[in-house]
Formats: sequence, C-alpha cells, structure tokens
Amino acid sequence: MSEPSVANTLRRPRAPRKTASTDPVSPSVDTPEPSSGLDTSYLETLLGYNARRAALAVITVFLRRMEPFGLRPVDFSVLTLIAHNPGVTSRQLCAELDILPPNLVGMIKSLDKRGLIVRKPHPSDRRAQGLHLSAEGKRLQKQAQTTATRLEHDVSHALTPAELETLNTLLRKVYLR
Repeated sequence: MSEPSVANTLRRPRAPRKTASTDPVSPSVDTPEPSSGLDTSYLETLLGYNARRAALAVITVFLRRMEPFGLRPVDFSVLTLIAHNPGVTSRQLCAELDILPPNLVGMIKSLDKRGLIVRKPHPSDRRAQGLHLSAEGKRLQKQAQTTATRLEHDVSHALTPAELETLNTLLRKVYLR
C-alpha cells in the first residue's frame, strides 16, 4: 500500500506511520527533481500550479519535523497566533486563518485537552473568551517555532534572502488582494 499524498495527509489526520526516512531537503544539495518526461511547460506558467508544488514541498518537510510535537500546519498556525496575540478570540482566529467556526471548535477543544491553551474571559466582550497559551503550550510553541524557522531555511536554501523576501511579498499580494 502506498503512502498517502501530502494533500490527503492534510485532509485526514491519521496516526503517524512507523517508517525510517530522512528529510527530502538537504541544504547542501541543490539538485532538481527528476523529470518524468512529461511536458509540464504550460502548467509551469500557472501561479496556482507553482504555488501548490512549492507548498507541497514545504509541507512534506513540515509534517515530518512537526510530528514529534503532534502538530499539523493549522494547529501550528493557531498556536502561533495565540502566542503572538494573547487573548485572541476564536472569531479572530477564524477570520485570520480563513477557517470555518465549526472546524476551529474541534481544534480548540483538542489543544485544550492537550493542556496547551487556557480560556479566559475577554476583557471587553463578555460573550467571548480570550485564548492564551498555558505554560506547556508556550514551551511547545517555542520549540515548534524554532523548528519551523529552521525548516523554512532548509527548504528555501536555493533562494537568496532577497529572493525569499520577494517571493513572500508577492505571495502575500496574491492572497491579501
């Protein structure tokens, strides 16, 4: 049975498989992916195609390196937003991450059950609860953020710092329209 694709892994979280593998990215190696012999020239002119291929390359490494923390990309994003915005509300998280409220509820429950977050009354909205990281949540998020920074450096090793900054700026222009 073959491994699920990265896209399917993101859709259906499963228990990690016990496999011995190494990261597909090595900062010292700059070799292009082997060609399948197919003509992809038109696809390579499309922003969506290139963005998806780049995202899959990054997410593959992300999933492997975040596995010890038990974090998926969206969990990491939620924890990081809470860490950098103590007291943020679920509504604010949904808006920033483009997540439907029912989907966030399960994530918040899971993070709460793991002891990573604490809910406190919101100072200006009695109907809302502010989300904060617990001591364990702060520790885990800090380690995960360090890992994320390192993996971003590793997967972008073929780009100069200026190119990476330009790429991020251009991608934000696309999704922030």
